[in-house]
Amino acid sequence: MSALSLPIQSLTLQQEFRAELIAIADWWATYTIDETHGGFHGEITADNQPVANASKGIILNARILWFFSEAAQVVDNPLYRRCAERAYDYLRNYFFDRDHGGVYWELDVTGKPINTKKQVYAQAFTIYALCAYFQLTGDAAAVEQALACFKLLETHAIDREHEGYLEAFTREWGTIADVRLSEKDLNYPKSQNTHLHVLEAYTTLYQAHPGNEVREALRYNIELFDKYMIDRNTYHLRMFMDLDWKDHSPGFTYGHDIEASWLIAKALESLQDAEYSARLTPTLIRIAEVTAAEAIGEHGHVLDAYDFASKTISPDIVWWVQAEAVVGFLYAYATTGDEKFYRVAETIWRFIQQYQIDHEHGEWLWLSTLDAARAEPYYKVGFWKCPYHNGRAMIEAVRYLEASAARTEKHHNNQ
Repeated sequence: MSALSLPIQSLTLQQEFRAELIAIADWWATYTIDETHGGFHGEITADNQPVANASKGIILNARILWFFSEAAQVVDNPLYRRCAERAYDYLRNYFFDRDHGGVYWELDVTGKPINTKKQVYAQAFTIYALCAYFQLTGDAAAVEQALACFKLLETHAIDREHEGYLEAFTREWGTIADVRLSEKDLNYPKSQNTHLHVLEAYTTLYQAHPGNEVREALRYNIELFDKYMIDRNTYHLRMFMDLDWKDHSPGFTYGHDIEASWLIAKALESLQDAEYSARLTPTLIRIAEVTAAEAIGEHGHVLDAYDFASKTISPDIVWWVQAEAVVGFLYAYATTGDEKFYRVAETIWRFIQQYQIDHEHGEWLWLSTLDAARAEPYYKVGFWKCPYHNGRAMIEAVRYLEASAARTEKHHNNQ
């Protein structure tokens, strides 16, 4: 390969990622606005039809707020800012619990709370979204609301005896028997998934509000992964744990592994502790190496979940896994300069273009077109289908490619 071919390919990828970011944002701005009840539709079918009376979940709505806040900073389109403002207004007016703090889990189509539990995962995504909106608009009320959620988590959610964050609480922040995030999750008090997104939220909160209290909380979250959740025998992430961190994971998921690698790296970047970054980065690169060695399927996609009991991998090819893998491997490439990571990321992107993007109706399919013969169409928009994974992937992939190009240019200039 010539010295110029990879930079030229990289520039082409950046252009493709930017174009796809715009396509995603335009689709969400076109199809998801609920003109009848306010905010955004709670569910839209695979062929772009709104589902009447669908409830509205905080995860969908917080991720919409985050996405349009970020997209409006990257792309000069006033429509995206208006969508961010709409999402912020709806979140503020309907999801916030004015009596007990934090956000409700679920509303009915009219905005009435129907599930008032306080899932820590949801509070984290609210912090994340509010900080992005603050970064877009400079609205101090948004970051103040994010800090209020942060203080609630730091007050109620931390296990003071064994460390870490508990999964869920009642509306009044009391104990709750069923702490599961979804029906497919196990009912254990600590999960890697919740910790990962608390980490992500605090990474952004520290950028928006760089105080000592947030800095210490961010470091604490990084250390939780370092000490308890990264399995250094396998370089997979533990999924479900009890109070004293005993592992009860039924398996692992390659999507969460590769997502964690770059989100922990981004947290370290925000923390700006050079010594800690130097010590932990080889572990994060090793996670990417293991994912590349074990998880690339026959079509160039990334495999889903491995089950310990059956020793099998789920055949599903899931949209968010592919999105996170593109970013994770480009992080590894930007950090190491090793072209193998670039090649894997590019292969996954070509798979996405061919099999994951819905070229007829727009947006990305939950499962790839290769899964269509054995799977019912999943919703295009719903409680867990948002513009977060794929939209974020397009933004972050460009960032890592730009960082890699800058490093290469600096190296050439120093020769």
